[in-house]
Amino acid sequence: MTTGIHHVTAITRNVQKNVDFYAGFLGLRLVKQTGGFEDAEQLHLFYGDALGSPGSIITFLVWQDGAPGRVGLAQVSEIAFAVPPASIGDWLQKAMAAGVPVSGPVREQGETVLRLRDPDGITIKLVGAELPADAPLDDPNAPTRIRGVTILTEDAEATADFASRFGYRETLRDGPFIRMASDRDVIDLRQSAGFVNGAQGTGVFDHVAFRAPDTEAVRRMRIDLGNAAGATNVHDRKYFLSLYVREPSGTLFEYATDAPGFTVDEDADSLGRTLMIPPHDADRSDELRVKLPQFAMPGEERMPMRDLPFIHRFHTPDDPDGSVIVLLHGTGGDETDLMPLAAQLNPRATLLGVRGRSTEEGINRWFRRITPVTYDQADIAAESEAFAAFAEGAVRSYGLDAARMTYLGYSNGANLLGAVLRLQPGVVRRAILLRAVEALEEPPAADLNGTRVLMITGSRDPFGKMAPALEAALKSGGAEVTARVVNAGHELSPEDLVVARAWMAAS
Repeated sequence: MTTGIHHVTAITRNVQKNVDFYAGFLGLRLVKQTGGFEDAEQLHLFYGDALGSPGSIITFLVWQDGAPGRVGLAQVSEIAFAVPPASIGDWLQKAMAAGVPVSGPVREQGETVLRLRDPDGITIKLVGAELPADAPLDDPNAPTRIRGVTILTEDAEATADFASRFGYRETLRDGPFIRMASDRDVIDLRQSAGFVNGAQGTGVFDHVAFRAPDTEAVRRMRIDLGNAAGATNVHDRKYFLSLYVREPSGTLFEYATDAPGFTVDEDADSLGRTLMIPPHDADRSDELRVKLPQFAMPGEERMPMRDLPFIHRFHTPDDPDGSVIVLLHGTGGDETDLMPLAAQLNPRATLLGVRGRSTEEGINRWFRRITPVTYDQADIAAESEAFAAFAEGAVRSYGLDAARMTYLGYSNGANLLGAVLRLQPGVVRRAILLRAVEALEEPPAADLNGTRVLMITGSRDPFGKMAPALEAALKSGGAEVTARVVNAGHELSPEDLVVARAWMAAS
């Protein structure tokens, strides 16, 4: 019977640092990059041995700049990779030279162990053990396969009993630990009653998946699980078939087939080079390729990200023309929301999406509102000043051509741009304001000569009656304003693209 760990999945907040650590420092192979099967707007990376063999795989859901989670009960707390025993000293020196947090070596249950921390703070154990790889990597010191995981549980006995369903048996008790072994690896269950509960977020593990020999085994497991907590239907993940279930203490387990594997849509030599889109989201392929975060492989040229006042993300097309479109989302959006629209405006423009930092009821905004149509004036002024500093810093830090930058805002983002034009004149010289209104109660006089603005208002937009005041204020400052009304409400429509594209072409 096939047993053991298939893969372990965690969550990262920085795709570039994640790739640099796992493909660069650890030397694993990136064998697949795909939009998530549950949420295609979430990048999913798979690392492993040369073929991404089951039992070698660690995967990451990318929550770019997402909030951190908390390690606690009902979570995997550590993953262990086997490395050649003689390489432990080399790994210690490598970690120290690279500035990777490291502790050890120590002896644990008869094995030599180093503990590392990845860029998200996740604990990675390197265990000196002679466990050959199914598809060896080129570096003889590289991890060969997963040695095991540690799970924090409030009832180790119940978790151990549940884990036996997946081919594990108890082999050792040591203080708070129960060690369970398959024919390939181990899971260490740590009795941790009274410890804090885990919280999902970046820097924590999401689940551990165990190996199923075939599709029929997964289907039988689903029947056997009955009404077990969290048991799901069988899912086709393209690279494997699987189901999910929670063990009695709450840790999320997956049961996944070995086949068909990662070579189902890429040949062995090309694994991980192409961004894949789940089949059921194929009609959104162009949109998703723009929204999913980009990264460079170790050794490839990349744009170093700078520490500026706002969270931001670039999308660089294959053949950039030197122009930049800076994007400001609406209420509840994020830095990627307007990227598909902007990519259609100019497929060769570099896109710079920015995230508002004034949160309201857990959603992103650009400034606080008091009522739906009255706004915190002090907050508008402060955020306008911060955004001006961001724009100037982005030009300086990334070598952008300020004369070729267009600012595109929607709703709350457009309202901030309307304020920035007057409160910080000269920062924005070309702007597209979608569904903008006048947010300033006492707008200052500003010299806007040489500034071009396109305002697009929806004919059925309930806030549209507040747009003419903004238009008049901009014109009074000397801006060249083009105002258009489209057949829409406050939402965006295909006509917005047509109008904006024509305006861009004319300029």
